[in-house]
Amino acid sequence: MDFETLRTTTLDVVRDHQAWAPVITGIIAFCESLAVLSIFVPATVILLGIGALLGAGDIPFVPVMVGAAIGAILGDWVSYEFGRYYKDGAKRIWPLTRYPEMVTKGEDFCRRWGAWGIFVGRFIGPARAVVPLIAGIFLVGRLPFQVANVTSAFVWAFVWLAPGAGVFGFLRA
Repeated sequence: MDFETLRTTTLDVVRDHQAWAPVITGIIAFCESLAVLSIFVPATVILLGIGALLGAGDIPFVPVMVGAAIGAILGDWVSYEFGRYYKDGAKRIWPLTRYPEMVTKGEDFCRRWGAWGIFVGRFIGPARAVVPLIAGIFLVGRLPFQVANVTSAFVWAFVWLAPGAGVFGFLRA
């Protein structure tokens, strides 16, 4: 299945099953935030499309935004714990072995920014895929990681969904 087919199918499902929009959006955000899987899922385009559906229809903004944030939180958390568990061994697992430059950039990013890098990294495409994993490898503390993870996930969900929903579309609860 190509990216365009995945995008249109997902948006059709959300349009046809609006009650499931928060769950579907959460799953997409989870895939977007999970290390490695995010490389293969066109989540950004799908999230913008879901935002447009929010603006055009009767789907309330807040539950979908919360669903996206929860999915993003869980995806980063799983990536972080994977890094903590496997430590440097995580860098020797496919597909990270195919993208050593991405891992190196993620390491430099974590060294430079620490836990704050989790927040910033969520908004940088390539970094989003590896920063939580690298933070786990570098043993960034769980509490600072989770504070950055949770706060950035809600801001990120709003940023990706609000433009399509319209300036005031998010006020429909």
